[in-house]
Amino acid sequence: MNRPRHFNLLARVLHWSMALAILAMLFVGAGMVVSLQYRAPLLDLHRPLGIAILLLAIVRLVNRLTRPTPALPADLPAIQKFAAHASHWLLYALMLAMPLIGWAMLSAGGYPIPMFGGVHLPAIVPHSPEVYGMLRPLHGVLAYVLFATILAHLGAALYHAWVRRDEVFGQMANGDRQ
Repeated sequence: MNRPRHFNLLARVLHWSMALAILAMLFVGAGMVVSLQYRAPLLDLHRPLGIAILLLAIVRLVNRLTRPTPALPADLPAIQKFAAHASHWLLYALMLAMPLIGWAMLSAGGYPIPMFGGVHLPAIVPHSPEVYGMLRPLHGVLAYVLFATILAHLGAALYHAWVRRDEVFGQMANGDRQ
């Protein structure tokens, strides 16, 4: 397969815009947990931002599955190649699972799911206190897993940029300049 030197423009735009959205979401989520005063407005931001991340993740996954990606350096140890692939698929799984679990959690709790402009999302699971009781802590635990995975991803990116000084960081940071 003829592999490109860089990720395509859509992949790069989605990567960096979702990085900002997910970082904002982590701070919003943490703020919701620790602040009673700002919980309602943060929740009003959390729900539509989560759905936006879900929709962008779907577009990003389709793009990832249908467009070739740059190769990792040939001299990269096999364990690092495995870690790179595994962590990327874990990030995709979490970007899809977190919003869906949040949506299902609110549905199971019987809560309305308002978006902007009076639009409400339909319930995706039936009302069930038991399911809500399972999904609520799962959503929180996966938020920590997402945060840890992002830190590992950032660490790996900086390792490639500053230590190895190979093309890996530039594959997502730059496009072809022809």
